[in-house]
Formats: sequence, structure tokens, C-alpha cells
Amino acid sequence: MTHYRHKLVCNCSLIRASVLLFSLLSSLLLLHCLTDRVSTITPLPASLSRARAELSSEYNAQRTKRLEPTHSETGRVENGLAFSNSPAKDFVSPRKVSPRFAGKLSPLGEGSKKLPQALIIGVKKGGTRALLEFLRVHPDIRAVGSEPHFFDRNYNNGLEWYRELMPKTLEGQITMEKTPSYFVTREAPARISAMSRDTKLIVVVRDPVTRAISDYTQTLSKKPDIPSFESLTFKNRTTGLIDTSWSAVQIGIYAKHLDNWLQHFPMEQLLFVSGERLISDPAGELGRVQDFLGLKRIITDKHFYFNQTKGFPCLKKAEGSSKPHCLGKTKGRTHPNIDPEVVQRLRDFYRPFNLKFYQMTGQNFGWEL
Repeated sequence: MTHYRHKLVCNCSLIRASVLLFSLLSSLLLLHCLTDRVSTITPLPASLSRARAELSSEYNAQRTKRLEPTHSETGRVENGLAFSNSPAKDFVSPRKVSPRFAGKLSPLGEGSKKLPQALIIGVKKGGTRALLEFLRVHPDIRAVGSEPHFFDRNYNNGLEWYRELMPKTLEGQITMEKTPSYFVTREAPARISAMSRDTKLIVVVRDPVTRAISDYTQTLSKKPDIPSFESLTFKNRTTGLIDTSWSAVQIGIYAKHLDNWLQHFPMEQLLFVSGERLISDPAGELGRVQDFLGLKRIITDKHFYFNQTKGFPCLKKAEGSSKPHCLGKTKGRTHPNIDPEVVQRLRDFYRPFNLKFYQMTGQNFGWEL
């Protein structure tokens, strides 16, 4: 019995060894077949390769097209120049960014959101909208379409909230935004300096008398029952004392506001753009701005044409469009007739401030003195 059991164990061991040997030989044979098969694969015909490449190219083009931003903003004009943007509203939630703030997108949404390196900080009714839209033609500038009002109204929302409003940019591109009320906001210089002392600041200025009348005209279009320009200008019409608390007058005291900015930024970080020359010579003013930002002069005379009917320059091709872009209905309103005596009194009031402003900036803006 013992002999039989020993013989059975030997037979089982022999069978297992045979099975293992068979499995090994089968694996070697399969590996040989696969190697031989791979070496004899025929490459794709050239025509099929081209077709596949064309399909891939078409797919990428369609994908890019789907990611391109659309422009559905209403028309806006600044200082006689019109471009599209939606009316700015105060923000409510720091968690959600309104589509109004969608700026230019980098190709296929690449890049990252950065805090702005340059700001258009003023002034209201000076031509800031025109300047921003002109600059958006430049491929190295990405800008928020509407006014974030971060450094005056929404500062408590924090810098991360502000960053999320910005469009994505690639290496070498400049992020920008414009909010013209910054220039007259006392806290704005310190807040912007805290964000970055290297921020470049652009101020579009205009004859303060013309600017005040334009400001009043805009308010009148929204509130037809407001008092007359003359009555708002003076604290006392008899004595001729100007009411400097009225914002339309107060904004035009440029020298006073500039003093506040120079407490936090050196003069070389501020550029003053003439609202009048932005109409008479837009390419010239844009050349100065591009130099200030350290960019190649890409925006030139070829980008503008003068609209004889409207009386101001327009873009031949706006950012994101192949069509000319010109004046809308919300700007360029006809100014009301103002008593010439009141206009002269305002000119007398602004004269010393304008002269000081010329001296501070080293520029003569050609306003009537």
C-alpha cells in the first residue's frame, strides 16, 4: 500500500511539470507570433493620413470657435467716441463673476487670471471708454469690459474676488481695467499701492468746463427734473461763489486729486491722456499709451477712420469683430445751452487749478484759460 501511494505522488509531480513546460512553450510561441505581426504592419496611406490631419484641424477650429467670447453689450460712447459695453452695476456676491466682466480670452482658454498691471483711473466723461476699447485692439492687452469699482465700492470683497473678474492672460500680456471714479476716490491710491507699487496708472483728462457740462448732460438724460446747470454751479449766484461740493465741478479740480496720488506713486507711473487729442489724433495718443505700457506700437492710423456724419473717429475693426465700430446712442448727447456768463465764471474758477496741473504734469493741454 505504501509503495502504491509513493508511485502516485511521483506521477502527479511529473504531470505538473509537464503542464508547466507546455505553458512556457505556448507563451514563447505566442510572443514570437506577435513580434512577427508588428514588424509586418503596413503604414497608413498618405491620403488617409492627410484626411485624419484635416479632421483634427477642423475639430480644433470648431473647438476654438465655441470658446470665443460673444459680444452682446449695448453701445456706449465716451467723449464723442462710441464703443460697446454694458452699464456697470454694484456687485452683490463675491462668489460669482458676472458674464459682463468677461474680457478677451486667450486661445482655448489658456493662461491664468492675474491682478491688473495697469489701470485707467479717470476721469469721468473724459474719454476712458474710448481709450479702453482702442487698447483692446492690441493683442498684448486683455481688459475687463465693464467697470469693477473695486478700489472705491467693492474693496471689502478682497483681492481674490477682484482677480476672478480679470480675463486670462498669457506670459507677456497685460491685464487692465478702467474705473474713472478711482481718480477722485481718496482711498484709492493707498489701496492700489498696497496691491502693487508698480501698477501703471492712466488718466484721461478733458477741459474741466466742457467735462462738467457733459457730466450734467448725462445726469439730465436720466433725471430730467434736476435743477438747471446754472443753479447747481453756484452756492450763491449773486456772489458768484462756485459750489465745489457738486461732483460735476469737483471732479475737474485735477491738481487737487493728483496731489493725493503723488503721496503714493511717483509721477513717472502716471500717464495723462488728452481727451481732446483722443478725438483729433487718436493714433498719436494711443502711441503714447503703448510706449508707456512698454508695448510695440501696433495700434496706428490704419485702425481709425473719421466719421464725417458723427464728427469723431471710429475703429475700422473693433476687438473681436471684423466690422467698423462707431458711435452709439448713449453718449455724444447734445449739450444744453449754458449761460455764457456762467461758463466764463467757471473758466475763471478753474484757471489757477489748470495752471498748477500743467506745471505738475509738464503738459499743456490747450484748455482755454
